[in-house]
Amino acid sequence: MDYKAHMARVIAYIEENLSQELTLADCARMAGYSDYHFIRVFKYATKLTPADYIRKRRLTEIIKRLDNEAVISDLAFAYGFNSKENFTRAFAAEHRIRPTEFKAAQSSLKLYEPLQFESVPFSVTPEIRTLDPFTVVAYESDEEDPPSFWNKYNCRKGSKKLSGGMPCTDYGVCIWNHSIGKLDYFIGIRKEHARGDLSDTQEIAISGGRYAVFTTPPSTFYTFVSTIHQTWAFINNKWLPTSGCRSTGGHEFETYTEEARTFREQIHIPLEGLK
Repeated sequence: MDYKAHMARVIAYIEENLSQELTLADCARMAGYSDYHFIRVFKYATKLTPADYIRKRRLTEIIKRLDNEAVISDLAFAYGFNSKENFTRAFAAEHRIRPTEFKAAQSSLKLYEPLQFESVPFSVTPEIRTLDPFTVVAYESDEEDPPSFWNKYNCRKGSKKLSGGMPCTDYGVCIWNHSIGKLDYFIGIRKEHARGDLSDTQEIAISGGRYAVFTTPPSTFYTFVSTIHQTWAFINNKWLPTSGCRSTGGHEFETYTEEARTFREQIHIPLEGLK
C-alpha cells in the first residue's frame, strides 16, 4: 500500500494545527482520500483512529508544558479541550493518574511523538551476568499496560511505602501466564529492603542463573518510556531470534531507581543453555 507520502502530508498538517480545530474532512482532503478511505489508511499506518492520534498528540504537547507554573485549564483550552474536566478525564484515561498527581510526582509518562515513516536503526548489546536467586515483594498490576501501573506506583510513592521511607531500586517483574493467556506484571522492591507497609503485596521468587542484561540507551524525561519500549521490542523481535540464546520462560524483570532520575533502566532476560 503506497500511503507514506499521503500520510506524511496529513501528519505535518495535524502538527501545524494541533491547537486549532481539526476535522476528519480536512485531514482526508489533505491526504487526497474520501473520509472512509482515509480512516482505513490512517489506521493501517498508525494503528490508531485519526481522533485517537490527535488526542494522544495533544496530551503529549500539554504534558511537555505542564510545569509547576502552568495553569492546567489554560493549556487544556489552548489544545482544544473545552473544559478542564474533559481534559482531566482524557488524561486519566490515557495515563491512569490525574494531571495533579503527575505534576506532584513528575514521573515519566508514555508520550506520543509525531509519527515517523523512516525507521531509525536501534540496537543494544547486552552483558551476560550470573545472578544469585532473590525475592521481590511486589504489588500485582491491575492495568493492562505496564506503564500505566508504573504511573500509579510512582505517584502513590509505592517504593517508599514498601521500604519504610528509604529510596531503593524498583523491580518490574513479568512472566507469561499460560493458563489465562496474558502477561502477569508486578512492581516492588527486594525483600531485604522491604521494611514498610507490605499489605496487598506478594513475594515473587526470582531464579538465579545466567541473564542477558540490557541497559536502555540514554534518554530524557520525555523519551524514557518510549526508549524502554524500543529496547523490549529489540530484545524480543531481533536479539532473541538471532542471538542463538533462548529465554528460560521464567521471570523477566526491569530495574530502575526513580529518585536517581537517570532515565536509564536495565532489562534482565533469563537464559537457558549457557555456562
